[in-house]
Amino acid sequence: MHKNVTLVDHPLVVHKLTLMRDKHTPSAVFRQLLREISLLLAYEVLRDLPTTATTIETPLAEMEAPILKGKKLVFTSILRAGNGLLDGMLDLVPSARVGHVGLYRDPETLAAVEYYLKMPENVGARRIIVVDPMLATGNSASAAVSRLKEIGAVDIKFVCLLSAPEGIKAFASSHPDVQIFTAAIDEQLNDHGYIVPGLGDAGDRMYGTK
Repeated sequence: MHKNVTLVDHPLVVHKLTLMRDKHTPSAVFRQLLREISLLLAYEVLRDLPTTATTIETPLAEMEAPILKGKKLVFTSILRAGNGLLDGMLDLVPSARVGHVGLYRDPETLAAVEYYLKMPENVGARRIIVVDPMLATGNSASAAVSRLKEIGAVDIKFVCLLSAPEGIKAFASSHPDVQIFTAAIDEQLNDHGYIVPGLGDAGDRMYGTK
């Protein structure tokens, strides 16, 4: 496994992922499972958040207690499927800021084409968690992170549900400084750039559009 990759293989994650892979799982259940898995993935990607101490009073005594330090996180969704991971992470950290990067994959070249970008201010002082269920060719994820770096982001992590070896290699080559968190590394890509065995198109499975 690549040094840039953290595999989150908690039993609850792999169980829910198996249910998501099943082609008979309906969209409503698929969305709920993705939301639940994203919360579990968030625990791992946020494990090293910096903290500081603050003085509080419990019902029994005054104490110095840890609290998150620094500016608010930014969860950044690669539209549209990234929103499924985004929702669960916001359940865990409701105070986080939210950014969106709109990309679609050219069906002929498989290259990522940007159509939307909206981020909070001062991204250079914030940790940016980029989310997209699939790291397939790596083109969309690489393009999204490149754009975020262009506008000043420096502390970036990438979270996905499924990844392919080809996508990991391509992404790590473009962004060796960005850690990848994934629930599974599948076998390969097919001729159309889909992860195999995978779970199909995550956006279509989420929204019932195919």
